[in-house]
Amino acid sequence: MILLCGIPSEGPIARAVAAAKQVDIPHLVLNQRQVGEWTLELELDGDLTGLLRGPDGTWDLDRFSGVYVRLAEPRSLPEVGDPPDAGKLARAQALFQALLAWLEVAPCRVANRLGPSASNMSKPYQAQRILACGLRTPPTTITNDPAEVRRFVAEHDQVIYKSISSTRSIVRRLTPSRARDLERVRHLPTQFQALIPGADVRVHVVGESIHATEISSAATDYRYAARDAQDVQMSPSVLPTEIEERCLALSRALELPVCGVDLRRTPDDQWFCFEVNPSPAYSFYEELGGQPISEALVEYLRGESGSTNGDLEDDDGASD
Repeated sequence: MILLCGIPSEGPIARAVAAAKQVDIPHLVLNQRQVGEWTLELELDGDLTGLLRGPDGTWDLDRFSGVYVRLAEPRSLPEVGDPPDAGKLARAQALFQALLAWLEVAPCRVANRLGPSASNMSKPYQAQRILACGLRTPPTTITNDPAEVRRFVAEHDQVIYKSISSTRSIVRRLTPSRARDLERVRHLPTQFQALIPGADVRVHVVGESIHATEISSAATDYRYAARDAQDVQMSPSVLPTEIEERCLALSRALELPVCGVDLRRTPDDQWFCFEVNPSPAYSFYEELGGQPISEALVEYLRGESGSTNGDLEDDDGASD
């Protein structure tokens, strides 16, 4: 049995549930919005054991061969309230912390553990890991000095800027009008990169499988194309063997068995890597590009690790 943790209506969880049903993989959905209806009991006595209790039964943790994690911050759950109800928030946070603690050491497959996912907290650190795996990164400067930015622009002409942390930011071009505001950089170090021409390719690594999707859009950041009144089209793509192997090596090096690698292929067939997403919203790419990512995900989680011990109590509704 596999465990899917998060909000069932959210795209990646919803598609994982549908894929598990399609290929007949037993699964349990831990609905994080059911505040107070789930508890996790852990016991460390040589080996880590425990029980997961939900509204429809109780499951031994050894039952799960794999876990997919898409947990929201407890304070963001509507059921906690705004302002938050102290009791509901405490229960939501207790479950959240217990799950993350268990998943750091759980012997089953986990996509993905919190520790390795932290590599995305620092884009400069992650860039070093990308380079170590043989993938190129764009010329980059990270600075809060407007003069350094101007020097970089003079060298590379077309430049984009974005956050250096895991906080999502919209990638924008440094246009002449935006360049007039460069004094603001003094208040926050920002990442500037040379604009690399070419086609975006999102690679989803799932275990040892590769799912490459080519994106066609006139937007600087295709994720927000609609804000710029631009369209986005996606289609399955085949990577050169060398690039495929480097993406797999990067996934292994970062200990992220499921990840999204952002690449760009230039017109002269050079490949650059921008970053690695440890919790990719793959449903967006699956919907538009037709790649079977969710099926690969649940097949990976089924794996061979984890026992087949039965539930302690009735597990009706495990596939809800």
